Amino acid sequence: MIDQPAATRPGEELDIPRLQSYLLDHLPDARGSLEVLQFPRGFSNLTYLLRLGEQELVLRRPPFGANIKTAHDMGREYRILLALKPVYPKVPRPLLYCADESVLGAPFYVMERLRGVILRTEPPEGMTPSLMRGVCEAALNAMVELHGLDYQKAGLADLGKPEGYVERQVRGWTERYQKALTEEIPGMEQAMAWLATHMPPVSAVALIHNDFKYDNLILDPSNLTRVMAVLDWEMATRGDPLMDLGTTLGYWAEADDPPGLKSFGLTHLPGNYSRAELVQAYAERTGRDVSNMLFYYVFGLFKVGVIMQQIYARYQKGLTQDARFAALIHLIREIGHKIQKALETEKL
Repeated sequence: MIDQPAATRPGEELDIPRLQSYLLDHLPDARGSLEVLQFPRGFSNLTYLLRLGEQELVLRRPPFGANIKTAHDMGREYRILLALKPVYPKVPRPLLYCADESVLGAPFYVMERLRGVILRTEPPEGMTPSLMRGVCEAALNAMVELHGLDYQKAGLADLGKPEGYVERQVRGWTERYQKALTEEIPGMEQAMAWLATHMPPVSAVALIHNDFKYDNLILDPSNLTRVMAVLDWEMATRGDPLMDLGTTLGYWAEADDPPGLKSFGLTHLPGNYSRAELVQAYAERTGRDVSNMLFYYVFGLFKVGVIMQQIYARYQKGLTQDARFAALIHLIREIGHKIQKALETEKL
């Protein structure tokens, strides 16, 4: 059940002698030889397991071939983890940040390894509907807790620009999609036009994760209904919490959704909330007005589609050799169809 690493993918190898030397010089109590494996899941920043002597550590670095500096800012992600750990224990402990690109060709950071369960595409043995509901509740509670966090106390009051957040997000993701375009997908085109003319005012300001989904949560192996940690803080900022919920909805497939969408995780299994139920439960816990949730859902779908499109474009240009990316265009088309359906029916 514990999430396990594998051999490093071709083209994503690290310079082990140089990294070992750097870690021994800069990491307290570091000793021994270095072994590097890679966690094979995920589509954005690359994550590696480091075995340094008797220590196990995790290293994060930007993907090879990526030139989106704001989306892969290792220093920013490290700073967020450092600030969050004392006030939001559900994050791994950050240990070391390296801005020297001569070591690995890009900035990176190192954090503690937490041994836990990450829900991927196959459920763990014994995942009953009742247990699935408990996991669903725990995930929602972790998000609500984050959105209620005193970000000033955490020292993150200068993170991001909440004013005009919704408009900037719509404009920014639209521009990213247009730059990464490889073929026209009607639903994605429709989303850009619709989002630009249906923007609600910012509902509130909160610390938001911006990629909150099951496979970014580490669950306690002895109690899957306890979230040990939330991973992948690369897009975290201060902004509209309903935009965060909308991104989660973009990944939140239901049982009758297309197969590609269900590959995002296990939200389609019995015991999970439906998208509408998730929104209602969030509203009950936070007291927030969710009457404009269709906008946030369409935005979430569009944003997920743009992320997939950016990765697919990198693959098409030969900037990554990860064979998983070859079929992403089919998933983007499914997302386009889902956007069209949501706009036609005005339902989540």
